[in-house]
Amino acid sequence: MPVAMALQLHPRDDVATALRALPAGQTVRVQGPGALENSVLLRDPIGLCHKFALHAIARGALVHKYGEAIGQATRDIRAGEHVHTHNLKSRRAA
Repeated sequence: MPVAMALQLHPRDDVATALRALPAGQTVRVQGPGALENSVLLRDPIGLCHKFALHAIARGALVHKYGEAIGQATRDIRAGEHVHTHNLKSRRAA
């Protein structure tokens, strides 16, 4: 069985975390609760420990990691896109 290249930490998560730097255009295997043999085609390069969308996320939707809302999508995010400050408003920042 191929080694997972990304980890989904909670079944409710909308994002996975890259376990190594991953190039755009690669289909990655995601491991974790609720991610049974899930794979995602990456639309962007994803750096080590960075997040990418497991599915399409609508603008304004809450984005979950660790089973908790970490922020709100500032635009539509496609499955496999890098999720970071360019498309996510953190719930931590005031």
